[in-house]
Amino acid sequence: MTEENMIKITVIIAGRPYPLRIKAADEPAVRKIVKEVNDKITTFQSAYQGRDKQDGLSMTILTYAFDLYKLRQDKPLVNEPGIDSHLDNIDEILDQLL
Repeated sequence: MTEENMIKITVIIAGRPYPLRIKAADEPAVRKIVKEVNDKITTFQSAYQGRDKQDGLSMTILTYAFDLYKLRQDKPLVNEPGIDSHLDNIDEILDQLL
């Protein structure tokens, strides 16, 4: 990946800023994922009042991990074009959040 294709953005997840370096073409997808993650965190916080944002974030990650596990069990992804790069992007984002 060349530096020319990369941009710096800051996303807010569970009220905390996270600087990212991503491909410019991936920015809309990253922003959409961030919104979805924040919505899930809010949903968990509403359902389990009295818990902190860390609990909501943990439940959100567990939900995504379980969904990915089920997807891999139901349909192996090895033949899907481009799926590896999408999974790598998700993995990079999760690594930066943890």
